[in-house]
Amino acid sequence: MESILQQTIEYITTMNPYEATGLIFGLLAVIFLIKENILTWPSGIIYVLVSLVVFWREKLYADFALHIFFLVLNIYGWWYWIKGSRALKTDASSDKAEVTEEVLITHTPVHTLIILILISIMGIFSMGYVLETFTDASLPYWDSATTMLSLVGMWLTARKQLENWHFWFIVDVLATGVYYYKGIHFYSILYLVYIGLAVSGYLTWRKAMKTQTSL
Repeated sequence: MESILQQTIEYITTMNPYEATGLIFGLLAVIFLIKENILTWPSGIIYVLVSLVVFWREKLYADFALHIFFLVLNIYGWWYWIKGSRALKTDASSDKAEVTEEVLITHTPVHTLIILILISIMGIFSMGYVLETFTDASLPYWDSATTMLSLVGMWLTARKQLENWHFWFIVDVLATGVYYYKGIHFYSILYLVYIGLAVSGYLTWRKAMKTQTSL
């Protein structure tokens, strides 16, 4: 235990500035998101930009490409939240306020889930083969696995389907191991925290679904 604590302290005191920045803004983005604070988006953008530098240096090209996608989503999310906030203020000041219905949490249909799993498997092996054959990518298949499963998880999240948490849990477990192996310790720590958040998110959404059903 003393050895682990000593190594942890030594790592923190010698942390690369990119890693430190990524760790701070990655955690801030999650904290702000939980609080539904719009600052989650600029925090997320900074986190992604730092991640792009780190992944390129570590030759994790699939993760690099994935975070370009995340960068676009962060910019879109920031714009959408500002637009939605303005719309609510306009509605509140008008004589006729619009009533907006919240999108309900649903289950992913079994046949859709099977198709997504098959697409993920094919995508992982196809991307892994390409990266292994034509690039100097490190851990091409593991890198491809986190990429493909993240894309599926993101799509299910956008659809507000409960099974998105299953995919995020798997991604977080894999990413924790990959980043620890590659020596990117702050990402390993970050995704270890995300494992807990995925479990918490699943339990919270499942409880919310029961509330929806009872209404």
